[in-house]
Amino acid sequence: MEEWIPIGYLLSAALFIFGLKKLGHPRTAPRGNQYGAMGMLVAVLTTVIDMQMTTVGGANWTLIIAGLVIGTVIGTIMAIRVEMTGMPELVALFNGFGGAASALVALSESWKYIEGSDALPTGLNIQVIMVAAGLSALVGWMTLTGSILAMFKLKGGISVFGKWFKTPTWGPTWLNPVKVLLVLSVFALIYLSIGDPRNTDYLWAIIAISCILGIVLVLPIGGADMPVVVSLLNSLSGIAAAFTGFIIGNSVLIVAGSLVGASGLILTFIMCKAMNRTLPDVLFKSFGGSGEKAELTRTKVGSDADEVAMMVDGAQKVIIVPGYGMAVSQCQHQVKEFADLIAEKFGTEVKYAIHPVAGRMPGHMNVLLAEANVPYEQLIEMDEINPEFPECDVAVIIGANDTTNPAARSGEGPLAGMPIIDADAARTVVIIKRSLSVGYAGVDNDLFYMDKTMMLFGDGKAMMTGLNNAIKDI
Repeated sequence: MEEWIPIGYLLSAALFIFGLKKLGHPRTAPRGNQYGAMGMLVAVLTTVIDMQMTTVGGANWTLIIAGLVIGTVIGTIMAIRVEMTGMPELVALFNGFGGAASALVALSESWKYIEGSDALPTGLNIQVIMVAAGLSALVGWMTLTGSILAMFKLKGGISVFGKWFKTPTWGPTWLNPVKVLLVLSVFALIYLSIGDPRNTDYLWAIIAISCILGIVLVLPIGGADMPVVVSLLNSLSGIAAAFTGFIIGNSVLIVAGSLVGASGLILTFIMCKAMNRTLPDVLFKSFGGSGEKAELTRTKVGSDADEVAMMVDGAQKVIIVPGYGMAVSQCQHQVKEFADLIAEKFGTEVKYAIHPVAGRMPGHMNVLLAEANVPYEQLIEMDEINPEFPECDVAVIIGANDTTNPAARSGEGPLAGMPIIDADAARTVVIIKRSLSVGYAGVDNDLFYMDKTMMLFGDGKAMMTGLNNAIKDI
């Protein structure tokens, strides 16, 4: 029976790889999730069987079943209750839990040598265990505290006893050397722990410094760069799992952790490219904004749904630009209805312009529009759709702000240099937004005040419903 254990882990790793491949396209993403879930199921069953065969007295089924039940209940409740607008916060929180789980497993494994009666391994083995335990603690606890802070940043603050406290964005230049010093301190403690493995002070110091490091890394990062942070934290949670796999000698944990770490890191660099940042800039230069909001000094007269409907009538090409406001109002189905109406009634060509960091996590808009059954071929990435805007009759922007802000083309401010959707190049621009308020980066948007811009002020779902009704009456 023991010879089947490696085969189980190999099957699990293969399912992870196939699942990751399927996640590369929206059409195959659901199947990719199923492959990933099957891979995890196989990994869990294989590990439990291995424990039953190798552990004296067999596995503790009470703890195993209790853990599965509690985890399933918590995960199901959170998945059912979370709204689409809260998905970025949930992803950030899960990243933190993943890192903490890996760090706890590594801690429990190394603890039997620190406090237990087990004989210490000799030579290279103890060095590998202590280095892997220290690195797992560093990455895992840093991921936990950084992810929790990122979650509150995405929420905009925290409520304590009915009072709302805004999450600060603070990072003076002297904080950067502190970050480097904290990392070097952890490496020094790991080195010391190799020489004295039973000294618990080193381990607790590593955990404490790692928790502080997670906070000071995320604290200076502003709202505009949060998609990059979420992606990076996802990568770190996988790296923590891989380190833990080395400690407990679990091959599937090493493979799965390495896959998550590598794919998350690749996605991080893709996000950085979309923001026209480098990763060191995001982590150390606080390009994402200071949290301060620009004061509004200009006004704009709003339009109504009938005016916009008359403008859309006769348009040969319409490009829809979704943003976080669409997620807030949950109007993706009304947007799909709008696209179907004008295509059927006016023969209009409709496309969707997708910015890589629209929303507050990678792929946010793609997930929303896929939920509304928008054809995948209509979802066009920013670099491909931008050249089409000069021939676009009407650009309809739903809740997008920073990703369409011409201020990004300047060399100043939190959005400086960030590639944007060139919606201002369209002949007419229609913006559906509650008000003229600034976006997450806190920068006023000149696009709102252009002569060719029509503002539909109000809730996205209500405005889209009104616009659809007005089109039906034409």
